[in-house]
Amino acid sequence: MIGRTTMGIFLSALFVCLHSASVLGQNVLVVYYSEGGHTQAMAEAVARGARAASDGEVRLLSVDETSADDLLWADAVIVGTPVYAANVAAPVQEFLSHWPWEGRMKDKIGAGFVTGGGISAGEELAQLNILHSMLIYNMIVVGGPTWTEAFGASAVTLEEPFTDTREQPWIDPRFLAKGVALGERVAQLAARLEGGD
Repeated sequence: MIGRTTMGIFLSALFVCLHSASVLGQNVLVVYYSEGGHTQAMAEAVARGARAASDGEVRLLSVDETSADDLLWADAVIVGTPVYAANVAAPVQEFLSHWPWEGRMKDKIGAGFVTGGGISAGEELAQLNILHSMLIYNMIVVGGPTWTEAFGASAVTLEEPFTDTREQPWIDPRFLAKGVALGERVAQLAARLEGGD
């Protein structure tokens, strides 16, 4: 028979372990749509950053692979899209329009990232489209860690000096670093929100 003191120590240790897991082990979902591979490369950078900052699980899925269960599982959702005429890609808009409703996404962390062909080709507008959708679902939206990434991470892919014809799809390492930083920030904020710090 287990004594009260032993049971108390066991329950205290269990509480500490579970609390630590909830603070450090947040689930982050990185979802993207990519035709030419640029947005997928950014998504991989974002996921790398989230994994570096969290002991939780990070799922990297295309919009076609993502289910409502994935969205509900996540503590944070980061959505990526190529920019088409200053908008998100049609599959991303379709994806955003069919998220679980009735407050089921409320208080999850949300962020966005985009890839665009040129400088001033609508990247910030597409990022805002993602963030606006997340706000409708009562999510807490965040940008990157500095003022240069206020709306999330973005990459220019087809305009000089940010192109490289030797390797496609290629993204300038400066933009990939912004993707990593966004993933790190989202994972850290999700942990802080859950932990109450």
